[in-house]
Amino acid sequence: MHRLKIISGHLRPSSPVGSRRDLQRAECGSAASRSPEDVVVVHGLRTAIGKAKRGAFKDTTPDELLSAVMTAVLKDVGLSPNKLGDVCVGNVLQPGAGALMARVAHFLSGFPETVPVYTVNRQCSSGLQALFNIAGAIRSRSIDLGLACGVESMSLRSVGNPGDLSSRLMDNDKARDCIIPMGITSENVAERFGVSREKQDAFALSSQQKAARAQSSGLFQQEIVPISTKFVDSDGKEQQVTVTKDDGIRAGTTLAGLSKLKPAFKNDGSTTAGNSSQVSDGAAAVLIGRRSAVQALGLPVLGVLRASAVVGVPPDIMGIGPAFAIPAALEQAGLTVADIDVFEINEAFASQAVYCVEKLGIPLEKVNPNGGAIALGHPLGCTGARQVVTLLNELRRRGKRGYGVVSMCIGTGMGAAAVFEYPGP
Repeated sequence: MHRLKIISGHLRPSSPVGSRRDLQRAECGSAASRSPEDVVVVHGLRTAIGKAKRGAFKDTTPDELLSAVMTAVLKDVGLSPNKLGDVCVGNVLQPGAGALMARVAHFLSGFPETVPVYTVNRQCSSGLQALFNIAGAIRSRSIDLGLACGVESMSLRSVGNPGDLSSRLMDNDKARDCIIPMGITSENVAERFGVSREKQDAFALSSQQKAARAQSSGLFQQEIVPISTKFVDSDGKEQQVTVTKDDGIRAGTTLAGLSKLKPAFKNDGSTTAGNSSQVSDGAAAVLIGRRSAVQALGLPVLGVLRASAVVGVPPDIMGIGPAFAIPAALEQAGLTVADIDVFEINEAFASQAVYCVEKLGIPLEKVNPNGGAIALGHPLGCTGARQVVTLLNELRRRGKRGYGVVSMCIGTGMGAAAVFEYPGP
């Protein structure tokens, strides 16, 4: 509804991505570990994440959010959009997975008509699936460079009617389970695997505390594109604001406060508004390419995609997806849980996140070190791309070669995971 303005010079001198020279310092590692055919991440950025219906982007259309990050990523590295072979955008709620919206954002970003764009909807993993799709095109040598994005405005489009479906779905157990509300699948995981309310609330508190600490320390500044936009306040007045911070983080969260919240989906349940992901608005974009093409253009390398996996699980306990997708991706990469420095696991619900972490034996200190969707929010199509941006920035801050995993559960019963390597200083 409102035209956004990206604040010029948003990358401060102190930021690790303050210039192309700074970005190029990310490319390291032994020559033996590099291949000209590697799919590498050049750069990525995201918007702040706004609370749906009442946050900073409640009146902002998804094409504007998407355009902001598409423009900023290429501007940061000095790349002309005509160098892109393709653009893929993850989206869930817009009609047709946002195919029209994505092309509009494409033109609002000043991209030429000769660069194609398309959208993909694999629900909560849509942003990551967009990256998988672009990576696949690079590996098949269809393209050399591509932009993988994700966007969602849950303010302007809500999860609702599943659409036209056969009445026969009620005669098939698995088909019928696909329409179980997500909150009930969380309750199913908690009940079936014994994830207590206490564990869920403790995990939710930790997410809020880590996100609040990261925000107050300025850790998110290097990944967020400050945006000037307008919104209508509660008095009906239009306000001009510059959005630089996620507005769902609740620094004052306490265990006592979480324990008082009533179950949100089932009278005797354990899933609450406090231990579930927030409904949100946001966008993210990640520039990836074949290493040889990236080097020929003098672009930096922030990370290397080492493995990717998508698996299926029972729809009624869809939240267990990461517990199966992560091992599949790690096996493909020839790594184990112990080899991974950081796990970015989407916190759709604390119940499923706790189950997956415990099932895989992941040390809690390695999980979402800067908070997750319970604190930051979960704009469905955006989240996977946002997680990649957050992960690689965290690995870079640590200043040494390392590995990270991005993973999430997926409605209707799936899980996705990707393994990235940060090359080191």
